[in-house]
Amino acid sequence: MKGNGEVPRIGVYVCDCGTNIAGKVRVAEVVEFARDLPGVVVAREYKYMCSDPGQDLIKRDIQEYNLNRIVVASCSPLLHEHTFRKATAEGGLNPYLVHHVNIREDVSWVHEDSDEATRKAKAIVHGAVLRVAWQKPLEPQSVPVRDSALVVGGGIAGISAALTLAEAGKQVYLVEREPTIGGHMAKFDKTFPTLDCAACILTPKMTAVKDHPNITLITYAEVEEVDGYVGNFKVKVRKKPRYVHEDRCVGCLECIEACVFKEPRFPNEFDLGLSKRKPVYIPFPQAVPPVVTIDPDTCLYLRFGKCKKTCVEACGDRNAIDFDMKPETLELEVGTIILATGFKTFDPTRTPKYGYGRFPEVYTSLEIERLVNSSGPTGGEVVMRNGQKPKRVGIIHCVGSRDKNTNPWCSKVCCMYSLKLAHLIHERSGAEVYNFYIDMRTPGKGYEEFYNRLAKEGVHLIRGRVAEVTDAPLHPEEEGKLIIRVEDTNIGVVRRIPVDMVVLAVGLEPQPDADEVRRLFNISCSTEGWFLERHPKLAPVETFTDGVFVAGACQGPKDIPETVAQAQAAAANALALMDKGSVEMEPNVARVNEELCSGCHICIGLCPYGAISFNEEKKVAEVNEVLCKGCGTCTAACPSGALSQNLFSDHEVFSEIMGVLL
Repeated sequence: MKGNGEVPRIGVYVCDCGTNIAGKVRVAEVVEFARDLPGVVVAREYKYMCSDPGQDLIKRDIQEYNLNRIVVASCSPLLHEHTFRKATAEGGLNPYLVHHVNIREDVSWVHEDSDEATRKAKAIVHGAVLRVAWQKPLEPQSVPVRDSALVVGGGIAGISAALTLAEAGKQVYLVEREPTIGGHMAKFDKTFPTLDCAACILTPKMTAVKDHPNITLITYAEVEEVDGYVGNFKVKVRKKPRYVHEDRCVGCLECIEACVFKEPRFPNEFDLGLSKRKPVYIPFPQAVPPVVTIDPDTCLYLRFGKCKKTCVEACGDRNAIDFDMKPETLELEVGTIILATGFKTFDPTRTPKYGYGRFPEVYTSLEIERLVNSSGPTGGEVVMRNGQKPKRVGIIHCVGSRDKNTNPWCSKVCCMYSLKLAHLIHERSGAEVYNFYIDMRTPGKGYEEFYNRLAKEGVHLIRGRVAEVTDAPLHPEEEGKLIIRVEDTNIGVVRRIPVDMVVLAVGLEPQPDADEVRRLFNISCSTEGWFLERHPKLAPVETFTDGVFVAGACQGPKDIPETVAQAQAAAANALALMDKGSVEMEPNVARVNEELCSGCHICIGLCPYGAISFNEEKKVAEVNEVLCKGCGTCTAACPSGALSQNLFSDHEVFSEIMGVLL
């Protein structure tokens, strides 16, 4: 008999999950065991409990047997707990009177011995039956959702997500840390496999972001603080000073021309140091916003207070330049957040055998992207640092990818962009091009056709991991060349191939501050450092923090089409949340028994969600149920036992432990 006097009438449903569970657990034996447990009225086995027929079993039995508690033993509750709560509610029972236990991941997938797996499954079901008898009906709390969204990151993912939301009539704040949006794609000349002009695709979207009435573009800024909860996030954004007023600058660029530095002197970050810029600069001609930025690290006036300030004179009556600008903090209130913070490319100095940083004619793939770009440092001409065009070029795949010494994962785009660069280098310079690959991966639409096109163009495709790049000649024809030493596994010989230029196809990595960002937004990262989705198949853009979504290469390596698709999926999820107008919060929150609370403040400091405050009038702790996520930290730490948690009462927890141990 339960604590409230109601006699439990429990239905137990054990899922085969095809052979995922039944292949290791003797499910029929578990069902027979469950039938004899206290309070159990009916116990059933079904091949797929999450299917419509499986759910219908629960609904019918609730009515036929007057069930008041349900136990489902199947796969992870993370995957299907909501499914069975919904079925229970449709059967006429409070959805929080169902308890879902995991005998797939926790049992069948981790045990080799069928006897051991079956014994463990029985124990888990026993614990669930004793626990569910103590569960009480609960009602979720509904909170409103603001009709606005924050998109963090202004690459193609952030741009696509922002435009999708804005076109649906939502107010969007797009925050980008660089002076311009565009991300990595803005540095490309062509995109595979169609060789479309990257700028022709991207810049109209960048302009659309700038001009859209529903988008507030905040560049040269970073998110500093995030508070609140799904539907009601409060975000602080720190905007760095450009020393140029965006609303006054007309993009005439006369200030750049007038700078006291007559010639560009400082490495241009957008061109990866292959060109120079002045202290007052614009990243590239199509930058959005089309506003110049003054670099405080190189500007004479900002560093030393000594300069003729000819840039100010050139600006004239517009008065756009302001050396007294200070960092500005913006406070935003939004209902949903989309993270599209992108990736960084692998630093090839970590693999010194390829000579990057030692040999001037060893380049990264991104540096070559700038060289072949018509708006790049050489106007699209493939010219080496010595001023000559290369006659032979070697492209080394998988640098920083598929390597246990650096990154074990495949970066997914390297094969295709290496083939693209091979085509562009040959087209622009007439050079003979060698591609050195481990395995050629061309899985996308039109990708295999592009590979075949390159093979017909005469690109040399050599299968084998490159051992080293050296400048030590063994033969006269190798004098003055870089020599690539590689085992050609197709013909079974070690080859030495002299080239003029080496291109390293560097892989994709998480941003260096990914861990800081995930803490800021209270989400998780995978072991590799990518932002972690709620479920890789069923919730690929959702995170474990309600209302926060991920899009693009911050979640894992992906190409442009996949990035855009994921960005639009994230926007669709955010739209669904905002259009609904409210969201139901899980009722498994902490509660305070004011009679037992001593006001010790221990729980307040421990709460990771800031959900507990102190009532000065009553001298007791208070829980904000909207902020509480039911982690249980406060309940476990309370020295006076004043805190308890719905769905995790002492009776429920100890009863389950007793059932598992018996």
